[in-house]
Amino acid sequence: MSDLIAGSFKHALMITTFVFVMMLLVDYLNVVTSGKLKAVVRGNKLRQYTIASFLGATPGCLGSFFNVSFYIHGLLSFGAIAGAMVATSGDEAFVMLSLFPEKALLLFGILFVLGIFSAGIIDFIADKFKFKACNECQMLQVHSHQEIDQSEQHTATVAGVSWKRALLLLGLVVALLGVFSGWFGPHDWGWKKITTLVLIGLTIIVSGSVRDHYLEEHIWNHLVKKHIWRVFLWTFSALLLIQFGLKYIDLNHLIGENLILVLLLSAVIGIIPESGPHMIFVILYSKGLIPFSVLLTSSIVQDGHGILPLLSYTLKDSLYIKIINMIIGLAVGFALMAFGV
Repeated sequence: MSDLIAGSFKHALMITTFVFVMMLLVDYLNVVTSGKLKAVVRGNKLRQYTIASFLGATPGCLGSFFNVSFYIHGLLSFGAIAGAMVATSGDEAFVMLSLFPEKALLLFGILFVLGIFSAGIIDFIADKFKFKACNECQMLQVHSHQEIDQSEQHTATVAGVSWKRALLLLGLVVALLGVFSGWFGPHDWGWKKITTLVLIGLTIIVSGSVRDHYLEEHIWNHLVKKHIWRVFLWTFSALLLIQFGLKYIDLNHLIGENLILVLLLSAVIGIIPESGPHMIFVILYSKGLIPFSVLLTSSIVQDGHGILPLLSYTLKDSLYIKIINMIIGLAVGFALMAFGV
């Protein structure tokens, strides 16, 4: 049992490190390009669908937060925001990139195309039924926590080092040494190990050079305090549960005999507006215990934290989006399962 716990702990630690590194770099790029995104998103509906779905398919919740901000300001149609949520797979996307990068990229591509296609159909149906989007939300002045002043978008030399920056840099250096030595993460010197080391190195540079405001609000208050500990706990729990099931229960047979139920369960759990519960399906797929159709259904229905900002402004639109996601997820999942995918 101790071997199961130790193995699951190291695996979860590696996944969490990768997730943190990718989340920080994606957040930084999103902040730097946020002003340009607002200008680009204005245009015809096809452009809206494409940009919104691309942001949704971007790993993590930041792209979804941008989409919600655009929707609230009247820059996206209802179909565009609904399609974007179809394309969104939350923080689990980073875990998928860590566990099965090639299949993860294929999944993101499918979600991107589904998001665009779904957006057009949803807008067509919404127009037929004269559905009105959240017009009252367009009057709101919203500032998402990703947006910062132009003066904050550039790196700067910081006089003195705060304890938060020092602790963050220490943790990243320890992670770099851990991966380099092979204590956790890839043991062989292949592209995965090299890529991980390069990404951690870039994260050290960003963490050591950004302004205190950015480090405090974006990295510490958002990524560290809200995301990373949840990612670790959910990943560790899912890994330990599945490893226990594989050793002491015939989990492969149990799931194989109830695949339809598992697919339905993935859609139902996908309704939860939280990154974490869906991690079980990512881990199950990485172990070869569920087919791609179940993972895709889970990814379509769930949005991670992406829909949470919208819930605070319009419960009605949020519920419609979750219902639409569930219908599309089940339809696609059952279709692929029928073809043995």
